[in-house]
Amino acid sequence: MVIGILTLYLEIPGCRSLKEKRSQIKPILSHLHREFNLSTAELDLQDHWSQAVIGAAVLTSDRQVAQASLMNVLTYFENHWPNLPVLQHHIELL
Repeated sequence: MVIGILTLYLEIPGCRSLKEKRSQIKPILSHLHREFNLSTAELDLQDHWSQAVIGAAVLTSDRQVAQASLMNVLTYFENHWPNLPVLQHHIELL
């Protein structure tokens, strides 16, 4: 059993409040969950307006499948939300 975790460090340009930030992040988390059937959450920087850390996790029986799935999520994110630059990303396989 392999658990794959993707962590995305995002910049949210032009955001002026926590409410505005949440209104941008929540639909992304829901969309990724539906599209890729994985768990998603905002992990850190909840009190910062202009940055967010979101995570996605997948459970599978193969390391290569987990790695490929999370790379697909990263590519999908970058293609569908180009206005939210990924400052850094990290994939961890357990």
